[in-house]
Amino acid sequence: MMELRTTFSIDPSPSKISYSTPVMFIGSCFATAIGSHLREGRMPVMINPAGTVYNPFSAGNTLDAIISSPRCERDGLYRHGTRWISFDHYTDFSSDDPRKLIEKISAMEEEARVFLSGAGFLFVTFGTARVYRWKESGRIVSNCHKIPSSFFSHELLTPDEIVSFWSGLLDRLREFNPELKVVFTISPVRHWKDGAHGNQISKSVLFLAVEKLLSHSSSPGYFPAYELVMDDLRDYRFYASDMLHLSETAVDYIRAAFDKCYFDRAAMELWNEVLGISKAIEHRILTGDTNEIRKFAEGMLARIERIRKKHKSLGLDSEADYFRTLLSGTHVTGSKE
Repeated sequence: MMELRTTFSIDPSPSKISYSTPVMFIGSCFATAIGSHLREGRMPVMINPAGTVYNPFSAGNTLDAIISSPRCERDGLYRHGTRWISFDHYTDFSSDDPRKLIEKISAMEEEARVFLSGAGFLFVTFGTARVYRWKESGRIVSNCHKIPSSFFSHELLTPDEIVSFWSGLLDRLREFNPELKVVFTISPVRHWKDGAHGNQISKSVLFLAVEKLLSHSSSPGYFPAYELVMDDLRDYRFYASDMLHLSETAVDYIRAAFDKCYFDRAAMELWNEVLGISKAIEHRILTGDTNEIRKFAEGMLARIERIRKKHKSLGLDSEADYFRTLLSGTHVTGSKE
């Protein structure tokens, strides 16, 4: 039979993700897609605590703020109209009151610091090597907050700039958490506003930089998300309607490859079990037979209790509350929770 795809194998990671392994994801929207996959199974995950970041410097600045314990000060903020903003954070981190914004940023950084100090994995996804630099300070920003482009310079990072910045950061991450396994990925989502050629140049810079970083003494890893799309799937039927972002089928394919690489059998089985319970909440209750509803709810509560006995960190509290509501008879028949 003729093979119509260029498939390739991915070596399983010697280090595995389990339900006792906190995992942080930093980077582009692709990092969110994979991180959300773990979160669906109620795994301990933190995704982009400061908001989605696309370039290596913004991803690094987010991590540097987390591990360096700097206190956010007012001079690090900018007043845009009536709102105070931070160029290192997404739009949810804005306020009419700078003190409230500083408190919110500080609380986020402390929560992320505690999480990362006990994390087993940090997945970093680079999306583009092109950055926007705030002319007033010369600092690369993570979010332009819809401020006119004339206030920024737009430039392409070099591989050496990325390697120099991240080599020091990898040293600090190892000192902060010696058990942390850093894994790089390149987002398969194209930045089309840079043009076809511009996007290829940008991705090439990222590949050259990551290739050098893989020789760092902390032994970071690499997951070939970009290659799975460009060299394996390689077809527009695996894209969304904008022909740039990935279809759900493509994302699922990458997720499956990720699971095979990083999950052991026990983690995968538990993830499927937890997901089944979560999905059960989405089912419409169409029957008016209270006995059938009770039987269904009692069965799901029994499954939750079995999981709780084996994995005490998995509370599944919201799921249990839902099925108890069914038993109490307060659920509205035919509604979708």
